Amino acid sequence: MKRIVVLISGSGTNMQAIVEACKAQHIEGNVVAVISNKAGVAGLDKAAAADIPTAVLSHKDFETREAYDAELQQLVDSYQPDVVVLAGFMRILTAEFTQHYHGRMLNIHPSLLPKYRGINTHQRALDNGDIEHGVSVHFVTEELDGGPVILQARVPVFENDSADDLQQRVHSQEHRIYPLVVQWLCSERLKLTAKGATLDGTLLGPQGYAAD
Repeated sequence: MKRIVVLISGSGTNMQAIVEACKAQHIEGNVVAVISNKAGVAGLDKAAAADIPTAVLSHKDFETREAYDAELQQLVDSYQPDVVVLAGFMRILTAEFTQHYHGRMLNIHPSLLPKYRGINTHQRALDNGDIEHGVSVHFVTEELDGGPVILQARVPVFENDSADDLQQRVHSQEHRIYPLVVQWLCSERLKLTAKGATLDGTLLGPQGYAAD
């Protein structure tokens, strides 16, 4: 069973989906810690309710991004993780941190990457008149939201949708595909190679598994 550490900044809904999948034995692993850069967020309460150790390391206590990430790395490593999962962790990570967890760290991003890296993805999709939107799970590399895509889920964009409407539609897909990808990594079916992400030894395309 792989040891999973989850990093959050807020409500922790994706973290909760992964915890529930572990408890249902849909993932060959266990969440051994949940770490937040913000105190008092709902995700910490959800983790505590599931009897998972939690920790808070505020970025506001550090003068530089490098100093924070160095301390965060020590904290994460104290739980001896096999897999590190970013689940709404709203921090841009340093190259040193991402390289340390190369091939072991996943992120979920609310857009069909490479579209809309960064923030405000739902509003940007609406502003551009997109007819579909979605979510991507990818390996974390030095490039912001730029690591190899593993799996995407698409949702329609309807007339008169608000950003909140779109967010809720995307969230339902996030909770479906993120635990699946975590299981692929925990079962060692998924790997990050020099050429990109592979699943069962097959190189995935730019939009991940089963893309059109």
